[in-house]
Amino acid sequence: MASYHKSMTEKQMWAAVKLARNTCQNKHKTPPAEIDKMHQGDWNVDHSAMCYMHCALNMYKLMYPNNTFNLEASLKQTPQLPDSFRKSAETCIFNCKDEAKTLDDKCVAAYELTKCMYFCNPEKYFLP
Repeated sequence: MASYHKSMTEKQMWAAVKLARNTCQNKHKTPPAEIDKMHQGDWNVDHSAMCYMHCALNMYKLMYPNNTFNLEASLKQTPQLPDSFRKSAETCIFNCKDEAKTLDDKCVAAYELTKCMYFCNPEKYFLP
């Protein structure tokens, strides 16, 4: 029997994003303005915002302990995305998979990855 993997609706996706945002924002005491700046394309943010991004990626098991991107886990999760986001996410995952360069700081490594994801396709950026 073939397995059927139902994707989320956009409403469900944004609810999951909101949950991750609330969890990680509280954990790292990140000012909402710092998070909002990233969603507006201004990535000149403080370290707490970078740690917030690590928390968000880590919630979905998208970072390895060595602070590199977990490509395999990411590709396993993309089928769950709404159709309108899936292709862009897959493209950006491959474009950005090696962008974590500052591996001695998990927060900066996550920031480097998510910044690349944003600029890959700002209109389809959905990370918290």
